[in-house]
Amino acid sequence: MYRLSRRTAILAAGASMFTLVACDTGPDESESEDLDGNRAGAMADYKVGTQFKATEALSFSILYNNHPSYALKDDWLFWSELTKRTNVKLEPVAVPLSDYEQKRSLLIGAGDAPFIIPKTYHPAENAFVSSGAILPVSEYIDLMPNLKDKIAKWNLKPEMDSLRQQDNNFYLLPGLHEKPWQDYSIAVRTDVLKQLNLETPKTWDDVYTMLKAMKAANPSSYPFSDRFSKPTPGGNLINIVTASWGSFGGWNYQHAKFNDSTKKFEYTGATDAYKQALEYLHKLVAEGLLDPESFTQSDDQARQKLANGKSFVISSNAQTLVNDYRNDLAKTIPSATIAKIPLPIGPAGEINPASRTENGVMISKKARESKNFVAMMQFIDWLYYSDAGQEFAKWGVEGTTFTKDGSGKRSLAPDVNVIGLNPKGTKHLQKDFGFYNGVFAYGGPPELVNGFFSAEEQEVQKQQANRKPVAVQPPAPFTDEEREQATLWETPLKDHVTQMTLKFILGQRPLSEWNAYVAELKAKNSDQYINLVNKAYDRFKKANG
Repeated sequence: MYRLSRRTAILAAGASMFTLVACDTGPDESESEDLDGNRAGAMADYKVGTQFKATEALSFSILYNNHPSYALKDDWLFWSELTKRTNVKLEPVAVPLSDYEQKRSLLIGAGDAPFIIPKTYHPAENAFVSSGAILPVSEYIDLMPNLKDKIAKWNLKPEMDSLRQQDNNFYLLPGLHEKPWQDYSIAVRTDVLKQLNLETPKTWDDVYTMLKAMKAANPSSYPFSDRFSKPTPGGNLINIVTASWGSFGGWNYQHAKFNDSTKKFEYTGATDAYKQALEYLHKLVAEGLLDPESFTQSDDQARQKLANGKSFVISSNAQTLVNDYRNDLAKTIPSATIAKIPLPIGPAGEINPASRTENGVMISKKARESKNFVAMMQFIDWLYYSDAGQEFAKWGVEGTTFTKDGSGKRSLAPDVNVIGLNPKGTKHLQKDFGFYNGVFAYGGPPELVNGFFSAEEQEVQKQQANRKPVAVQPPAPFTDEEREQATLWETPLKDHVTQMTLKFILGQRPLSEWNAYVAELKAKNSDQYINLVNKAYDRFKKANG
């Protein structure tokens, strides 16, 4: 494993890393000594608000998630302008989106990973910690003044603490949001609501009432036929419904859920909240309101049913509403109207379940030995965490891809389009210029995150922004030995939860057998797993307060 520095040893003994966050943004004395041979090309006076520009021409390798919607081009303005501003050339190692996670694991395992490894979703980094293949990036946070500034200014200590491992370090530099941003919800045919004299549903009970009315008016239909079920069955729907009941499911299934009352973790798939969410979904299926094929069909099949008027409700985010559903309906039912509604409210109350962190960047261990290591960390800090870098990655070059008015409000240039916002534009921000690229553009304050949203989506976000953010789960990091044991338990447990979740929802197994199902989880070591989590939680809390 990567050798612990003096600072890590101190932290592991119980000192908090985030006493540093509130301090000055320059490197401390010990770090200056440690990195004397790694400062080639670095700026001596780099700080918040400084445009990073390497003092000599540099190049860094980066693992590149090649998205099919905007395939990599060498002549993108993004590349040339990035080099112009920073004196850094990125050398992408392109991997198809479909193979990204597998290829990333192979490269890291073989010691061949590029220096910069973005598009990593926590806790994927856990798999690479014990081998020492990736850096404990928290040891070098002093090199990243913009990151430190945003953590302090936006009160992100709980989110960063949740990434910590047993050695008290975190190994992922996550995307940071000032405010939680809940993108996924459901889209509803608003012309059908009008025909039936129904209000836009605000709660999941309202959704049930709406679906009942739609079913009564269209007895042969399934009013709700869903998508986003491959590769995770019910990925979005189970996610947003369980979140509204105060649990985790679907895309966001997590084995352990912290109980604020008992101050202990519980096995998520065995909790009452999880059961109640499944009872709600089962009711929709049993009464013919939710298409049972929702959990197995392709996105195209779900879209076709909506376009042909066989369904009226479907999972959605801001982009799919505009790019998919409205375009589909314009061809088949031109008079139809459809809108994404704010996430319906459930028993957990008016909450915003979205996290303020998202996918982030790992750093290869090899990068630490580079003479340009400090410059690389400054470069990453500028691109991913500075106001100027975030604007550049998302919007591009002022005067070419976007403009600003006197108040600082950004607008796409007249000939540039993205997400259907400027349909007459002949150039595409992502495909033709390389900006708004998921490898580089994420996080930021609401005005940046919401910048490409329509007025309609802005209103949805405004309503959700007033809701209470969900508390971040406390850290419970495993030792290497515990992680090895937990990994052996997690796969069979998750497989069983997934299979039984679908059986309960579809009525293939009665919910009266819930206790038997919980006993099956216990036979697959759910109790031992949670005991391990609570042991790790207690240990970390004792060491760190």
